[in-house]
Amino acid sequence: MTDALDLLKTLRRPRLLIRAARFGIVDYNRDRDLKRLMKSASTPTPTRAVDGLMEEEARLEQIRKTGDGAYSVSRHVEVLIALMAEARLLPRKLRSV
Repeated sequence: MTDALDLLKTLRRPRLLIRAARFGIVDYNRDRDLKRLMKSASTPTPTRAVDGLMEEEARLEQIRKTGDGAYSVSRHVEVLIALMAEARLLPRKLRSV
């Protein structure tokens, strides 16, 4: 888990993506959004969610960088919103490591 948090702290993405995600956090509903984003029947723990979301975000970033037509800005922003919101739910001792 600390590996995912270290990656999250060093994440460098275009400013517009990050700003859009920050605005979206207000409307984030983990039961609704997280289940859909992670294609899960139940809502995962924040720790498990951050791990899965980091993998998905890395995949989306790779697609974005290659200029692939399959890239979805809206999906990338949704994943970043969930990632930021879930990181806030992690136990304090994990966040401060």
